[in-house]
Amino acid sequence: MAERFSQKNLRVRPSSDEEKIVTNAKEHFEKTLVEISGELVGSVAAQEHPTKNKKLNYGEIFLRDNVPVMIYLITQKRYEIVKKFLSVCLELQSANYQTRGVFPTSFVEENGKLIGDYGQRSIGRITSADASLWWPILCWYYVNKSGDYAFGKSQSVQRGIQLLLDLVLHPTFEGTPVLFVPDCAFMIDRPMDVWGAPLEVEVLLHGCLKSCINLMELSRADHVSRLLDQRLILTNQWVKDLGSFLLKHYWVTSQTMQILRRRPTEQYGDDQHFNEFNVQPQVVPSWLQDWLENRGGYLIGNIRTGRPDFRFYSLGNSLACMFGVLPPEEQRALFRLVLHNRQHLMAQMPMRICHPHMDVEEWQNKTGSDPKNWPWSYHNGGHWPSLLWFFGTAVLLHQKKFPSDDVILMEEMKSLIEESYWCQLNQLPKQEWAEYFGLRAKTTDELDDVITQMIETKNTVIADIWVTKEENCFPMIQSGSAHNEMMLSKDQKQDKKSAEKGKILV
Repeated sequence: MAERFSQKNLRVRPSSDEEKIVTNAKEHFEKTLVEISGELVGSVAAQEHPTKNKKLNYGEIFLRDNVPVMIYLITQKRYEIVKKFLSVCLELQSANYQTRGVFPTSFVEENGKLIGDYGQRSIGRITSADASLWWPILCWYYVNKSGDYAFGKSQSVQRGIQLLLDLVLHPTFEGTPVLFVPDCAFMIDRPMDVWGAPLEVEVLLHGCLKSCINLMELSRADHVSRLLDQRLILTNQWVKDLGSFLLKHYWVTSQTMQILRRRPTEQYGDDQHFNEFNVQPQVVPSWLQDWLENRGGYLIGNIRTGRPDFRFYSLGNSLACMFGVLPPEEQRALFRLVLHNRQHLMAQMPMRICHPHMDVEEWQNKTGSDPKNWPWSYHNGGHWPSLLWFFGTAVLLHQKKFPSDDVILMEEMKSLIEESYWCQLNQLPKQEWAEYFGLRAKTTDELDDVITQMIETKNTVIADIWVTKEENCFPMIQSGSAHNEMMLSKDQKQDKKSAEKGKILV
């Protein structure tokens, strides 16, 4: 695989043997599997807490995090773990009035008792929507691959599906087919101004409804039910309406942006369909046109009345390809956009969760100065290795379904995925299999890599360099001083010529 790279990309090759790294990864993975009631049930978020004095929830089993875990186990034919995981989640499906039908975000066994988190223990105290939407998708994938159709037809599974559908298809005062959620209601579970109808939730809803249809069809084959027939009709129609809605309002290209700028605003009555959400041309961000050019298109992050979110969200766009929300031509347009903007979305790291990041006042106002979502970190532009798995899956699925379409583009996409794969082989073992990457250096061993990434990134970069609070970092400029008044350490000498020349800029 490595020999297919050009001389330009030789630096991304791993310093150690690929087979050794993969073997190490598998060993690390096996250590994350935990038991409940004596049976393996899933993978914990982390093996150790990041701090000794503060207990966090990294020792719990998160439903969203275990989706790729379970799919990997299915490929290894370890079906018993997957079935146990699905059964435990089903057992914990909420029966309370306020959260009826909701699956837990995470769960843990304490003193022989299962405890699920439905939002009461999270940072934002918000019930997650994505966990509930992921469960039917994973359930159908398990049933289809394992051939365990008896599990899919079982009364517990069918009842769980109906409870979930009662929740997500419940009539609201909104006249759209999307699911409205508050901030912090999915993978981005800290404040990031993603309230409303975020892309990730809507494409998950699309995949969830299609999986529910497949599972209900299993039951329908054995049992005639008028209520089930009616639910199938309603769900199929919802899938169709949701797909059309996403393509109409979320999909943007350079051409559609020009149309948006010319749309009439402040419409009322029967003519408002030209601009249903009253989007003013002034809200289109300045970076968007140059970023798009004629390179392709993507699904924007959110559509809200007067306030669309034009940020690029990697997971939502990847899932839109995987679940068939985007037609083949639009999928290739998305691939072209990612390929041309790889410096913004990948650089020399795993895939970035969103672009662009929020900075300064926007970060302060929209995140509440969230200390974890600071610029270029975590959900605010951080790089997540797991995202490459979803995007790579989208590319490979497209190539499998449409092998003869735009062969050159797809070969370029495969090369991009391969390069990113090798890059992760370089990064992950060094970072002890980190969940995400931000430009942060905590030790001297990490500093050179961070500086290299800063240099190789074409756009603005903020790097977080940790030092002890007692340390003086030279050179330094005191508050209120000019740059030619820079203070140096005792073993450094001031270049008088440079100092005098610098006064011109003061």
